[in-house]
Amino acid sequence: MRALVQRVTQARVVVMGVGEVSGEIGAGLCVLIGVTHDDTAKDAERLADKIWFLRVLDDDEGVMNRSLADVARDGGEAEALVVSQFTLYGNTEKGRRPSWIDAARPEQAEPLVEVVVARLRSLGCKVATGRFQTEMHLELTNDGPVTLMLEV
Repeated sequence: MRALVQRVTQARVVVMGVGEVSGEIGAGLCVLIGVTHDDTAKDAERLADKIWFLRVLDDDEGVMNRSLADVARDGGEAEALVVSQFTLYGNTEKGRRPSWIDAARPEQAEPLVEVVVARLRSLGCKVATGRFQTEMHLELTNDGPVTLMLEV
């Protein structure tokens, strides 16, 4: 599994066609998740733990020393917007058109993304989500900018 994590001051997902906001957060982490064929529920839980404890949020001195876990522990609202993103497994080694062969099919990917969401919620995170298998607009303000790729 892969997650592209961006520290944001705000983020939301709007479902194209209907204009409905399916998920929205204030300051926190925007997390795009890609699933490949051999990923498991255990991988999804490990990824959620990495996201929860990732120290990319600023402390009082403006140093990236805090995690979502720290925010929640200190009584703040730890927020994450989680969106499935099969294109994280796009292969661009040959030609001009990406190959999606390494991306898991929706019927495998959706339950694993849900494991990440459930695990984050169980840890105390307020999680908003996109809508699986729909075209969406992702609107965010990257803070820093801070963008990291996580893999398990």
